[in-house]
Amino acid sequence: MGKTSKKKMKFWTIEEYRQFMTGIEPGSKYYVLFELLFWTGAREGEALSITPADIDFERNLLHINKTYYRMHGEDVITSPKTEESNRTISIPEFLKKEIQDYISRLYELPEDERIFPMVHEAVQHKLKQVVQKTGVKKIRVHDIRHSHAAFLINKGVQPLMIKERFGHTDIRITLNTYGHLYPDQQKVVADMLDDENIKSSGSTNNRSNVTNGDESTNVNPRQVDYSRDSSREQQIIGENSLKNGGIYGTEK
Repeated sequence: MGKTSKKKMKFWTIEEYRQFMTGIEPGSKYYVLFELLFWTGAREGEALSITPADIDFERNLLHINKTYYRMHGEDVITSPKTEESNRTISIPEFLKKEIQDYISRLYELPEDERIFPMVHEAVQHKLKQVVQKTGVKKIRVHDIRHSHAAFLINKGVQPLMIKERFGHTDIRITLNTYGHLYPDQQKVVADMLDDENIKSSGSTNNRSNVTNGDESTNVNPRQVDYSRDSSREQQIIGENSLKNGGIYGTEK
């Protein structure tokens, strides 16, 4: 299969994103657009193509079924490049309200008109302007999509869910793009296998004595009845994930 070369991925942490947003007027078209990009992981062209008809305000759903780009001075809207890109994702209540309030201020906007009537260059210019104003690190507009993925991973969301939310054609794309952001699980696997060995053979060769609540009393692992705790492996995975988990912020 050969080797793949990975460029260092840039993304904002939630703290950096919030600092960036202090440089934009709340409720403005750019404010709502960047909110939508960060909290949904939508591609820039997908976000710029959204119309009121694409949003189900009752069920908090966003239908992504087209993309926008500019060619030879003309606005072009086409279907997404892949079938998987045509998707429906859930949006949080606060984002739904921000979009709803924003649309309500657009005078009699038709259901099939874009809610963000701007071009890619305008979005990129605004991003650079606010980055300079707020002092956050420079990233591209597309890197906001990576920021959403990094945030989800930091919160424990699994790759399959990210695949569906991002509209990837194959789970391998998700893993190749974001797999390195997940904490190393090798130690978790080793501990689980070690524990299984104790249950099956009672071996104490590779284990130290277990100490109970009374520090003066040591309990031999042979005497521990793990059959009473069927979730032992899950406990070990959870404990080690907390130790190794987190890709940014205080959880690192």
